[in-house]
Amino acid sequence: MSHSPELLLPAGSIEKMRAAYDFGADAVYAGQPRYSLRARNNEFSTLETLKEGIDEAHRRGRKFYVASNIYAHNAKLKTYLDDMAPVADMKPDALIMADPGLIMMVRDKWPDIPVHLSVQANAINWADVKFWERIGLTRVILSRELSLDEIAEIRQRCPDMELEVFVHGALCVAYSGRCLLSGYFNHRDSNQGTCTNSCRWRYKIANATEDATGDIVPLDMAQIMASEQTLPSALGDMPRHPAADRVYLIEEGKRAGQLLPILEDEHGTYIMNSKDLRAIEHIGRLVEIGVDSLKIEGRTKSIYYVVRTAQAYRKAIDDAVAGRPFDISLLGALQGLANRGYTDGFYKRHHTREYQNYMTGASELHNSHYVGDIVSTKDGWATVLVKNRFSVGDILEVFHPQGNTVVPLEKMTSEEGETISVAPGSGHRVRIPLDARYNGAFIARRLNREGDTANGNSTL
Repeated sequence: MSHSPELLLPAGSIEKMRAAYDFGADAVYAGQPRYSLRARNNEFSTLETLKEGIDEAHRRGRKFYVASNIYAHNAKLKTYLDDMAPVADMKPDALIMADPGLIMMVRDKWPDIPVHLSVQANAINWADVKFWERIGLTRVILSRELSLDEIAEIRQRCPDMELEVFVHGALCVAYSGRCLLSGYFNHRDSNQGTCTNSCRWRYKIANATEDATGDIVPLDMAQIMASEQTLPSALGDMPRHPAADRVYLIEEGKRAGQLLPILEDEHGTYIMNSKDLRAIEHIGRLVEIGVDSLKIEGRTKSIYYVVRTAQAYRKAIDDAVAGRPFDISLLGALQGLANRGYTDGFYKRHHTREYQNYMTGASELHNSHYVGDIVSTKDGWATVLVKNRFSVGDILEVFHPQGNTVVPLEKMTSEEGETISVAPGSGHRVRIPLDARYNGAFIARRLNREGDTANGNSTL
């Protein structure tokens, strides 16, 4: 049996923290007020809530890490140690940090608090890891830009340092946190916790050309038609795709009239929006390598996201540790989460066509859509706080720490007991026939009914 790595989940709130633990997380991480990279949607923005989270984690026998991973300007250095003092008194299991100066200050004042190097520090080689080990850090969160083979070499050369890697969540358009787009557009600095994810905005393309002075200017349709007749060929007699020499302007959906130049070639337009990371199929190799912690990104995501990722990655880890083969249905389970398309990032640089086809097919095993939370049960009926519309006749998947169940929804009532056929949407409450075993569960609607079995347990 292999050593089981820690499963580390994001905690944007006490409720999400509890769900993470209930569905399989060994540890969670949350942001310190003012000094982490998620200033928005952070329930742990008060010291009282942060202490409540740390204390409850320790009562459960779990770990709670506090992210304090900004790169600080001089102004924040003046207040940092004073603001950190009450956090240090709470005894978090580690601080996640990036700024060498802040690390030095913490190590000098609180040498007993473990410090984990944030992914923001972009540790990409074994010498980086040895440097931070010599400084006294206890864990390095490796850069997302590493392959499995590179991680394996770091593990071999640095056997005494804890290593952590990301296995699921958003990918940054730059080395983690190094993007300037948010600061450029909105004066909100990604390294100060206020990134607006400009790389993920929807953009439109406008045709453009370069004028005699070198400026990029809009190109009307008449000019486009004329230019396509006179495009130069850089490849001799081989015809060149008309789009290859064309210059474009892009327009973001909420900034009408603000046109930015961009190039396009025969493969398409390269904006900035990366796919989301999903590396669950590599858990077996990461366990074999001996990685100490597998991390899921998403402190601003929904509680349903926390539940689904915790449950899926918990099973993948347990299967890998026990020597069982990878369960490909886990790919489909994660497909039901909101995503921008999935990639396994840099873990495997070159995939064969057969591998890509396999991954695509496996991801379509079953899709689901989050529709509600069970807030109470009585006399064989469950009250559901509706998050998204669902109807009688739908196939529902009920997620609970004790196991999942797939059931057909045959009847439904309002809170007052009136028979209804549709739960109209967010904020409403309805009642469905489920008993007390499912109190506190989460409900999704199956979008693909192939293989559904009424009242049968799901694959998780």
